[in-house]
This record gives sequence, structure tokens and C-alpha cells, in this order.
Amino acid sequence: MLVNVPGPWSPLLGRLALSEIPYTNPILAPLFVVIVLAGIALVAAITYYGKWGYLWKEWFTTVDHKKLGVMYIILGLVMLFRGFIDGLMMRTQQMLAVGPGDNGMKAMGAIHGYLTPFHFGQVYSAHGLIMILLAATPLLVGIMNIIVPLQIGARDMAYPYLNALGLWITAAAVFLIMISLFVGDFSHNGWFGYAPIFELAYSPGVGVDYWIWTLELVALGTTLGSINFLATVVKMRAPGMTWSRLPIFTWSAVSANIIALTSFPCLQVALALVGADRYLGTHFFTAGFGGNLMLYTNLFWLWGHPEVYFVILPAFGMISEIIPAFSEKPIFGYTAMVLATFAIAGVSWIVWLHHFFTMGMGPYVSTEFSIATMLVGIPTGVKVFNWAATMYKGRLTFSAAMLWAIGALFLLLIGGLTGMMLSIPAVNYMVHNSVFVVAHFHMMLLCIVYAVFGAVIFWFPKVFGFKLHEAWGKIMFWLFSAGTFLVFFPMFMLGFMGETRRLDWPFDPHWAVWFDVQEIGIAVYVLSVLAFLWMIYVSIRDRAHHRVGADAWGTSRSLEWLTDSPVPFYNYAMVPHINARDEAAWRREHGFSESRPDHFAAIHMPNNTGVAVYIGALTFVIGFGLTWRIWWLTVAALILTVLIMIYRSGKGDPGYVISAEEMEKLDRQSRQNMSDGQQHLPKGGGYTGGTVTAYSAAASDQRPQGTPPGNSRPLS
Repeated sequence: MLVNVPGPWSPLLGRLALSEIPYTNPILAPLFVVIVLAGIALVAAITYYGKWGYLWKEWFTTVDHKKLGVMYIILGLVMLFRGFIDGLMMRTQQMLAVGPGDNGMKAMGAIHGYLTPFHFGQVYSAHGLIMILLAATPLLVGIMNIIVPLQIGARDMAYPYLNALGLWITAAAVFLIMISLFVGDFSHNGWFGYAPIFELAYSPGVGVDYWIWTLELVALGTTLGSINFLATVVKMRAPGMTWSRLPIFTWSAVSANIIALTSFPCLQVALALVGADRYLGTHFFTAGFGGNLMLYTNLFWLWGHPEVYFVILPAFGMISEIIPAFSEKPIFGYTAMVLATFAIAGVSWIVWLHHFFTMGMGPYVSTEFSIATMLVGIPTGVKVFNWAATMYKGRLTFSAAMLWAIGALFLLLIGGLTGMMLSIPAVNYMVHNSVFVVAHFHMMLLCIVYAVFGAVIFWFPKVFGFKLHEAWGKIMFWLFSAGTFLVFFPMFMLGFMGETRRLDWPFDPHWAVWFDVQEIGIAVYVLSVLAFLWMIYVSIRDRAHHRVGADAWGTSRSLEWLTDSPVPFYNYAMVPHINARDEAAWRREHGFSESRPDHFAAIHMPNNTGVAVYIGALTFVIGFGLTWRIWWLTVAALILTVLIMIYRSGKGDPGYVISAEEMEKLDRQSRQNMSDGQQHLPKGGGYTGGTVTAYSAAASDQRPQGTPPGNSRPLS
């Protein structure tokens, strides 16, 4: 039976009422006006230039893994900016509120600073959830979407439609948390939730409900994606791409998605139980009625800590691709790197209790989880030393991408060493719930951000056919690094001085100088954001001068650098045959990097579909309806979703076939489009002549007379 909620409810609108729209809020009301005006301007511009058809056919309904990856990255960057604004608001609040006495802005209703404790709690909760699950996760999934199929020689993901569905369900979660800005409130009990604060008796508003369904949608989209990634790598590798030849980034994607597939259901179960407490009146987490508060904490962190490695392992893979390319050496200790990746993934499942040593679990349990946490440092140390050994005596090029990768390495060292401190229960007891822990966690997440920016710069020319502006990429790096130092090193100090997290009013005046330094750091971060936007603008404006060929850097090593830039929708004109672990470097060194297919075969490609968009929109409606308890809307959207899924399952997708003649024409056109970029590339060494198995023999029945098996052909 459904629980009666406090406040008004109607059959038509549920709990939704005009009073839930904060049109009198001095921050949100102007922001709403700005967003509406910006939205109107965007719609007007798209309409004026007649781009609605193009956007629908080429982007919104696409199942091309590269375009879906780009949209994942755009989604992640937008939410990264939203999360940064939340961080800016928190730092500004603490700077203004520090010290004793009444120093608040009365017009904002605040006794201290400019945010009330309730609003500060909402900002705090949204910041954590957004940065981890709606910024870092889409960014990483987007890069994996683009690169993994290219690195294994596949034409697309194993399930293209499922790939699109995962994107649009994730987008539904983004829209759900964004609409909480202007309709109702968001949760104020932290990004991970506290029992029993999230119970209906203590949080009667809709904020916790927004939090539940946003997380449920993210978990669903990520789980669908993990199935797709694993099936793609297992079943769609090109001929010759054995397990021992997989690039490190692909191995990292495999390990990360094994974690996702097995851990996100834990989160979904935990949230389902919270939902049962709030909607059905159960008492899983209410101690007074036989529930257990720590049951939720265990379930959440049973997902939460493996999820940390779900986002850090792809970042390690990115570093492992960038450093060898700009050291002009293969990765040092390939086998050790792969084993270390899976060792980290395995240990991630036995360390979750270190998030709450202070629960009083006893010395034996604390010791076990302390040792397990320390064990993570061994495979992580293997990776650090292997990256250093890769750079040792290499021909280093300190490009913007390389700087970001090295910066990620330094942050990993700081985050790892402070993590070792926190793995000691005695130390953890002293700094638990302090901003020292927050600073440590940000070192690890910023390691991911650094790796992502490095990867974006590194692979951008492969996707779009031109490089990002090097100088502005470096300027952004140094500004971002300065901001990181100024914001988070004072946070370590404040943690030792006793500042707890979630503190809207820092009462100790001795902390004031550190908050001032942090605010300066936030200002520097703003400059780095402006540098990023300017880098994008300048790069697009001057793209004709930065065109590239297949190998944008001239020193790249893995398979994706053999296909054209930008990558055509079919990825490879003929499926490549893999001869070595670093296939691009091997062909360059042996003079085969310019080899092209001399005949073509017909290929099958999937059709675009709007079904994923419709289901994504309906999942948003379901989440919104459940949040506001609009039961008729929820049921209607759920029924429509099921009917659309049945329709899609019955209809299927026959796809379409590109003939061999058309493939030859498309390949010739792609080669011509790249020709202007070829002159900018450094030429690889090696010898010319001889034969090489360059492309798959899958179309051997269509070979011209006299062509050797495997599409081998003489090169000269």
C-alpha cells in the first residue's frame, strides 16, 4: 500500500503545485530566465539554419558508436561545468561565512554567507552525484565508445541500438537532475545518502525522490553499456587481434565494465529498498521498526568503491596510450600492466568497509579491510613504475596531451599516498568526516579529469580530422593545475585543522586565510574553463591549418591510427588483419603504414532509429512521475515504453548493405579528403617493399584474379 505523504496531493498533478517552483528565489529565478532565453535562442538558430532534420537524422537517431561517444562527452562536459558551478558556490559560501557572528546576506535568507544550510546541502549533494556519475562516467563511457571498437578493428559495437539506448537513458537522468533546479528541491543528505535521513519522516520533500530516480536511471544506462562493451571485445575483434595483442586501453575498458556489470545492480537494489521505505512504508533502514541503518551503508559502498575503480581504470588506460605515443616507445611491461589492471579490479571488491572504519566493527574486521586497502597500492605502484620506465630514455615530446597525462600521474601519487594514510584505521579515526578525506578523493577524481582532457586532445584529430590548438591546450593545463593546487592543498591543511565536510558555516576564524586561498583557486579554475572554450573556438576556426592524416601524431602505436581521420562511419574499408601488438607502430616501422585495400567487399551496417530517443524520453517521464507521485503519468509512460520495446523487438533491424563498388568510392573519397592533412605529418621510418597481411580475408571469394589470400599485396 502506498504511503500517505505530507502536504497536498491531487490525482492529476500528484504533489506538484505552483508553490514548488522557486520563482521568488534570488538565484534560481534569474538563472531560469537566462536558461529559457538561451534555449529560445538555440531553437531559433537551429530553425533559422534549417538543421532540425540534420540533427535528427545524423545525431539524435544515430547508432554510430563514434557519434554516440561524442554526445556522451558533450553530456559529460556540460555536467562537469554544472558540477563546477556547484563547487564554486560552496567555496564562495564558506569564504563569506567563515568566522563567528551574524555575517549572512539577509536578502538571501542566510544567517551566515549567502546560502541557507538547506540550500547548501542541496548544492553539496548535487555536486557529488553530478561529478561522479553524470560527468566523469559519461566522459569515460564516451571515450570508450569511440576508441574501443576502433582499437579492436570492429565496425561498431556489438549492439548498436543498445548503445544508443544507454546514452538516452543517461540523458534522461541528466534532465531529471537538471529540472530539480527549477521544480521542487534536490536531496540535501549527501550524494550517497544517509540512513535514516533519506526516510520520509526526515526528508518529506521530493529531493530524495529526485536523487533515487536519477541514480536508478544512471545505473540502468551504465549497466546496459557494460554488457555491450564486453560483448564487443569478446566477439568482434579483427583477425589477428588475440587477447595478448589488445591495447592497454581496451583491457582497461574490459576490466572497468566487468566492475560495472557486477556492481551497479548493488546500487539499484539499495535504492529500490530506499524507495520501498519511502513509497510502500517498509522499514529496511529504520532502526526503530526493526531495520538496520548500516545495511544501506554496506550495500551502497559495496557498489561505491568498485565504482571508484570503474572510473579510474579507463583513465589509467588513457595514460597508457598517451605516454608511449609521446615517448616513442612501447609500453613497458605490457603483461604486468594487464595483470595489475585486473588485480585492482579484483581488490576493489574487498575494501568497501574502509569508508566507515568508525562504525565500530572491531579490530579484526578493521585489520582485514585495512590490509586489503593497502594491497591496492601494489598493482597501482606497478602501473606508476611502468609508466616511468616507458618514459625513461624515450624520445619525449611534451605535447599538451602528454602534459595532461603526466599531471594525472602526479595527482595519482598524491591521491594514492593519502589513500595509504587513510587505510590505517588509527589515522582514519582522526580525519574521518573531515575535508582531508574530501581532498584525497578529489585527487583521485582529478586524476581522471586530467586523463580525460589528455585523451580528448590525443584522440580529437582521429574523430574530427584536425588537431586542437596546442598552445591553448598547454595554457589550460597550467591554469587548471594552478587552480587544483590552490583549492585542494589548503583543503588538506583544513582537514588537519579539524574542518568537517558539509560545513556551511566554518566558525573558526583561523581558517579564513585558507578559504581565501581556495577562492583564488576557484578564480583560476574559471580562467582554465575560459581557456578551454577558447581552445575549442580557435581550433574550429583554424581547422584548415591543422588537418591531419591517419596518424595525427606520427608516433601513435595502436590500431585506430590506421583508419582515416576523421573516421568514416564504417570505420575500416576492409577489416584489418593484425600482425603485432602495436599494429600502427609495426606497420610504420616496416613501411606498411600507407597500405590500402586493393579490392573491397560489401558490408552490412545498422539503420538509425528513433526508438532509443523515445524510450529515453519516456524513462525521464517515468522518473519525473515517480518523483512527484503522478501515478497516471507514470503508468502511461511505463505502458508506452513496454509497447515500444515490443514493437522494436518484433520489427528488428534488417540494416542496409553497402556494395563493394560503393565502398571503393567511399574509400577513395575519404583518402582524398585526408590528402591535405598528410603533408603536416612526420614520416615514419622503416623500409618499403615486401608483402604484409594488411586486411582480412573475409571477402576472399570476391578477390580479383591473382590476388594473394588475406588481401596481401606488394608495396613499393
